Amino acid sequence: MTVALLSAQCALADVKLPVLLSDGMVLQRGLPIHIWGKAGPGESVRVALNKQSKTTTADFVGRWHIYLAPEAAGGPFELTVQGTNLIVLHDVLIGDVWVASGQSNMEFPMEGWNGTPKDAAAEIPKANLPTVHFLQVSRAYSDHPLDDIAPATWKACTPDSVRRFSAVAYFFAKEITAHEKVPIGVIESDWGGTVAEAWTSLDGLSSNPGLMPIFANRAHMSDEQMEVELVAPHEDELKKQARAKGQPEPIFAWHPDPHSWVPAALYNAMISPLTPFAIRGVIWYQGESNSALERTQHYGPLFETLIRDWRNHWAIGEFPFLYVQIANFKSNELEDWAPVRDAQRKALELVNTAMAVTIDIGDPDGVHPTDKRDVGQRLALAARAISYGEHFEYSGPLFRELTREDHSLRIWFDHAEGALKPGPHGWCGFEVAGRDGHFVGASAHVDGSTIVVSSSNIETPSQARYAWENSPECPFFNQAGLPASPFATSLALFH
Repeated sequence: MTVALLSAQCALADVKLPVLLSDGMVLQRGLPIHIWGKAGPGESVRVALNKQSKTTTADFVGRWHIYLAPEAAGGPFELTVQGTNLIVLHDVLIGDVWVASGQSNMEFPMEGWNGTPKDAAAEIPKANLPTVHFLQVSRAYSDHPLDDIAPATWKACTPDSVRRFSAVAYFFAKEITAHEKVPIGVIESDWGGTVAEAWTSLDGLSSNPGLMPIFANRAHMSDEQMEVELVAPHEDELKKQARAKGQPEPIFAWHPDPHSWVPAALYNAMISPLTPFAIRGVIWYQGESNSALERTQHYGPLFETLIRDWRNHWAIGEFPFLYVQIANFKSNELEDWAPVRDAQRKALELVNTAMAVTIDIGDPDGVHPTDKRDVGQRLALAARAISYGEHFEYSGPLFRELTREDHSLRIWFDHAEGALKPGPHGWCGFEVAGRDGHFVGASAHVDGSTIVVSSSNIETPSQARYAWENSPECPFFNQAGLPASPFATSLALFH
């Protein structure tokens, strides 16, 4: 009995590190390097990396942490942690760390669930990128913030390891490492079919009184009702489409557990444990599950709250938050994708944000477009401009302002240097409305970097919108070949 107690006490005294701090990890360059873990209360812990070392003492419950000075990109290094036991971490790189999060279109792997992403079959055999390391966070939810994730390992990018990794994140990382010539770490933390409120902390959600209906909606839904809301809109329609084409019914790997929709549940288990780990920024692809009619009105303030919330909890400044605007998909009458896209566009008011528009590369008949290369590359363009300071056009045209000319409206855009270019269907997808808010189709013509719209049915138009449907098919582009974002203007009061 005495021997057992002594063994237990010795085991508790061993220095332990969280899952993130393990062989093959990538540490963020240029920021203080945070190393933390557990040990026996009062135990002395020494951490060494490259040419520096530091010692601290565990507190009364055994928690300890150390900040080493920032390091430049490089490696591989060994990191040692010495307490009553010795931990040696191998193949430690220093570079840039990105968190890839969201729902199924971020989660969609290089070997897809119902088909391989476009270009992935040719890409996988040559995916040998030894300085790109991935770590995948297991799906989990919690009613309180956790301090660690389930066991996982950092893996160097190889044809074998990349198969189950996010296709968007892979193509993003490939572009960044090719241009920046530094090691890249990607922490994939996503879950298909989930809502933004589940990825936001409770203190973040409670900071905005306008988001309280989110709690009310969840409180009055049983798990069975949640399952119906989560699954039915997409699954029934997609199964019907497959049967009509004589194809096998698809398997939906993106099905969420109903508990994963609980506000803050995914933040607590899959994001909170990451926040002590310094990062370069975030790439995000989510919004489809917030397109239900009763949810769209909250997505704007919710999404902006999520961005601010993550930045607050990481506490390393307003790091780049780069996201994908949801693509074109027919969906059904229970969902309204246009307001979600417009809310995503408006979130660009937050500093160090950028949006990859995908309205031209979606699949009208599939919620999971297979073109993940272009998505990853457009996110990488944004990162190179926003985070790395390169100077080139990284965004498609974005609505800026509206002016009236006689019985027409002139629409002005940012990111529209030079003449705008039409898509294959010409200048279509535009609507105008008077003060009553009733929109009708409008004729449109380009005038340099502006578009003039009008309708014979509305003498004095005061509002305009573009591509305002679930699956619009009228993209137009700037000189860089990047598509314009859908938008709707508010009622303009002209003088």
